[in-house]
Amino acid sequence: MLRFLTATTVLALTGGALAKDASYIGGVEVVFGAAPEQAQGTVFLDANRNSVLDPGEAGVAGVIVSNGREVVVTGADGTYRLPAYGDMNLFITQPAGYVTPVSPQMVPQFAYVHKEAGSPDLRFGGLEPTGPLPAAVNFPLIEEAQDDVFDCLVFGDTQPYSNREIGYVRDTVGRMLAERDLGETACLIFAGDVMGDDLSLYDRFKEIVAVGRTPQYFVGGNHDVDFDAASDADSFDTFRREWGPEYWAAEIGQVMFIGLDNVRYPCNGVDPHPFCSSDTALTYNGVVSERQLEWLGNFLPLVPQERLIVMTAHIPFQTFTDHDAAKHQTDNLDALAALLEGRKVLALAGHTHTTENIEPGEHFDGWEEHTNLARAPFHQIVTGAVSGSWWAGDLNDQGVPRSTQRLGSPRGYYQLSFDGAEYVETYHVFGQEGAQLHASFNTPRFRHWAGRLIAYRDLYPRSFDQVPPVINRDLGDLYMLTQEDLAGGSWVAVNVWNGSRSATVSVSINEGPALDGTRTQPGAGEGKLRGLAYADPLAIWQQSTISSVAARSVDGGSDTQGYTTWQGSEWSGAVGPYHRWMLTDASQHLWRVDLPSDLPLGVHRMTVSTTDRHGRSFTRSYPFEVVETLPNPDWQAELWD
Repeated sequence: MLRFLTATTVLALTGGALAKDASYIGGVEVVFGAAPEQAQGTVFLDANRNSVLDPGEAGVAGVIVSNGREVVVTGADGTYRLPAYGDMNLFITQPAGYVTPVSPQMVPQFAYVHKEAGSPDLRFGGLEPTGPLPAAVNFPLIEEAQDDVFDCLVFGDTQPYSNREIGYVRDTVGRMLAERDLGETACLIFAGDVMGDDLSLYDRFKEIVAVGRTPQYFVGGNHDVDFDAASDADSFDTFRREWGPEYWAAEIGQVMFIGLDNVRYPCNGVDPHPFCSSDTALTYNGVVSERQLEWLGNFLPLVPQERLIVMTAHIPFQTFTDHDAAKHQTDNLDALAALLEGRKVLALAGHTHTTENIEPGEHFDGWEEHTNLARAPFHQIVTGAVSGSWWAGDLNDQGVPRSTQRLGSPRGYYQLSFDGAEYVETYHVFGQEGAQLHASFNTPRFRHWAGRLIAYRDLYPRSFDQVPPVINRDLGDLYMLTQEDLAGGSWVAVNVWNGSRSATVSVSINEGPALDGTRTQPGAGEGKLRGLAYADPLAIWQQSTISSVAARSVDGGSDTQGYTTWQGSEWSGAVGPYHRWMLTDASQHLWRVDLPSDLPLGVHRMTVSTTDRHGRSFTRSYPFEVVETLPNPDWQAELWD
């Protein structure tokens, strides 16, 4: 059942104290010697902070240790023993009140990655052979005073494919971390597709994100895999080398954070989908492996029932965006949900380059077929993409592509504010701190213009070879309506970027009575309602005209004309819109508020309000005009004849 927080609790989540120590730099102690039959070692209190188990340093009892399958807790002296495998991650779950050391780039060091024979020959190196099992693997901890009130920042799909796009990460995530007060921020979570296929860029990425001096936790995405791996067992080896285990757990306060790997690559010949057929090109599928399910089944009974579980994977567990696709959801969500039944759970994911706030019980057509569950079993957030629509589009004032996302949200990130096991989620837009929505007018004029644009994209789904029938300037002023527009049916389209089923939206014109909005996607089992009646006019206007594809220079020639994205894919030619599948003619968080047809001529003020599932209210005001006919938008040359 969905629980609403009281106003007092919500207020408490905006404050608090966290004593964060970012100076504990070190690593796991690996002791070489005669190989034991089992993995063994000690979890210890690192009194002198040198990451070495020195004489007299005490073991820490009750710490959870795993080999990725079996799970044990340390004894009174901090020691553990576990079965060993030739390819495994040996890791601890950071207990509340303690922290592990971090690397100089602020990546927590809680694991020893063991691969006796090393990786096969991989483009980005994978893992060097570790050789036989070490004589001991010791895990250092220090005590850290922690408050149960803290926050974590969550980033989806940074996904830079090039050094140019790494610069965009620096100028968004890096700049925000450099400027933001992170005193109460306990962790940064990256929900996969950290990189865009070129894993050699990890080092530069690490240095940029380290500016926040806050521990970072990562899960891998389908663009973080070693694409030349022939087996899923090797596909995250470079990721493991750089970030650690592909699945893990860490406790902070009253919250148990769990990272999962639900990217099976290659899935060919393994999963029963046509796209995973053994005679098709190698690709991925969304599924949680049996090994992880076994680990979770052993791990969760050791987690107190009152803990909040915050679970992050890359591919959504369920998604509105790709509700009818198996590949972009989690095949065996039912098995995962069964392990978590009765617990307080928040599930985070990325992948779709959209924001989605899915409440328990919500459902869309296709979910049952593709995830084995018709309804959302717990609260889910698809976190949006730092890269937006893959860093596409023209540059904003900060020199970074605007790159409006597929469901209309601007590029941004989530803040999760915790108070014990309670939490509040807030979406932040780079450069628009505090803004939570945008609004624009869906008019007959817009529908005619957008219809021509979409018909062009249907005919030429990805091409920039043809001159489009319309560009953004052909639509005219978005915030000017004619009396004919009003008579023909016009409404306010309100995109609440973090909007969920229980949110409300209203519009007041000239401080008049509130006009209630209707969510365009009820989430009551329907499929995606798509088309001009369900479109976000402002988002499509932003997505309609990519001027930079037509850029040319004498000095750069063909090397710098237009721009590239993905694996060097060139976007050049005539000015035109995003690719067809990237245009916002449907959204999970769009509301419609019908306008009166008799608004008088003149300038009006529209106040748009939303109240979220926590009872917080946000407003944004817009001036707009009603005119008899549209005036000439450009220079009135006839007055000078």
